[in-house]
Amino acid sequence: MSREDAMVVAEVSIFPLGTETTSVSDYVAAAVRELEASGLKCTLGPMGTMVEAENPEEIYAALARAQAAVFDLGIGRAYTVLKMDERRDAQDRSAEDMMRSVREDQDAR
Repeated sequence: MSREDAMVVAEVSIFPLGTETTSVSDYVAAAVRELEASGLKCTLGPMGTMVEAENPEEIYAALARAQAAVFDLGIGRAYTVLKMDERRDAQDRSAEDMMRSVREDQDAR
């Protein structure tokens, strides 16, 4: 299977540091808006945003724009966590497919 057939699923979390309050929802909203504007499939979660793409470069580009959006709000430092799973042995395997496989294995036991 070629790289063009790969599927990349990533979880992204951007933590602004040095904010005036403990609430960071404005920063998270700005980052999520940029991730969604990338055209990639994005799913907001309580601890991060799931992003699905055809290749890592799409993830990196979307993440760079999301980080820039956080800095554009006046923050001086951000800590970013990226977890990424790239499959080249299975075509069009989404995050939902991954979760379904685990659920099916649980049900089989």
